[in-house]
Amino acid sequence: MTMELLREELEKMRASGMYRTLRPLSNRGAGTVDLGGSTMINLSSNDYLGLAGNLALIEEFYSLRTPFNTMDRYAPGTASSRLLTGDLHLSHQLEELIASLYGRESSLLFNSGYHANIGIIPALFNKHDLILSDKLNHASIHDGLQICRAEFKRFRHADYGHLESLLEAHRGNYRRVVVVSESVFSMDGDTADLLSLVDLKKRYDCLLYLDEAHSIGLYGTKGLGLAEQQHCIDDIDLLVGTFGKACGSVGAFLVCDGAVRDYLINRSRPLIYTTALPPVVLSWNHFIMGRLASMQPQRDKLKNSSLELRKELEKMGLKTGGSTNIIPVIIGPADRTVEGAKLLQEHGFYVLPVRPPTVPQGTSRFRLSLTADHDLGMLAPLPGLISSWLAGK
Repeated sequence: MTMELLREELEKMRASGMYRTLRPLSNRGAGTVDLGGSTMINLSSNDYLGLAGNLALIEEFYSLRTPFNTMDRYAPGTASSRLLTGDLHLSHQLEELIASLYGRESSLLFNSGYHANIGIIPALFNKHDLILSDKLNHASIHDGLQICRAEFKRFRHADYGHLESLLEAHRGNYRRVVVVSESVFSMDGDTADLLSLVDLKKRYDCLLYLDEAHSIGLYGTKGLGLAEQQHCIDDIDLLVGTFGKACGSVGAFLVCDGAVRDYLINRSRPLIYTTALPPVVLSWNHFIMGRLASMQPQRDKLKNSSLELRKELEKMGLKTGGSTNIIPVIIGPADRTVEGAKLLQEHGFYVLPVRPPTVPQGTSRFRLSLTADHDLGMLAPLPGLISSWLAGK
């Protein structure tokens, strides 16, 4: 593609409201962020428990550093993949902790949720297999499907009748069938019915792959996710979680059987060919995973504030949905959504426009992502502001 063609494509993006830019932020913490010298209420973060901006917690973490453990536990890098010289005792300790928390045989670390989904699915499944994936699964899952040699079909979002019809029609034609779903859907703020998925898995002799990226930390008495809350961890064959959201860090993990772990170490390309997570990240992830069970107050606060904001938005007649701390407000056209987000930022709310291809055409939206740092006083003006702007159009 020539530079002229690139420029033409960029102009089309600008004209349609699809153009994106990078915007450096500072002073993240307590539900706010600074942009260009202005402090805004941050409603675009995945720091659901407020841990990434919790200065007291960060200081506690670094207070454990000594001259004797700095290199092993706080160094900034490994300079190698795990299969060369980047495998650390810390990695194994974290994997053992995760397996123990989930009551499962094994776990395996990945550098991000994206790496996990594009690394697990193509490694485990091939042309003899069929993958049935929820239509609104994350882009990383869709990319994993594209890389994978297995056949795949998408079922209508959370439509388990449609999923069952696909299983009835195709289960007998493949060696293995795996159903893939998120637990909390990141753009719609709704949840999967895990017990229905487990029922179908058992009746049709399938595997069940669950991405808990937006659920870890927020559900269950231990904060292990929706599968813990719905008491079905043991029924999930492949459970993916991330540290990059509620845990305030980076990285991901798979909870699985030991044979799966061993196979992926030998076949998962993003694991084999990526520099391993650094000691300081592994230490933080271990530090936080061991504390998730104690964070019920943050979970309760977030649940209550999310419920109240959703009620206030609905009172204003705004089109929303879901049941979680991720609250979509559907606007429709991409360019109009960009315009509205700019207005909200001018009034001190850091809200970003979510547009295709992240969401379907015609469903561009504000994704109001609440964290445990937000309270109703901070959020009170928002529903009226959105409603007034829409009424003015």
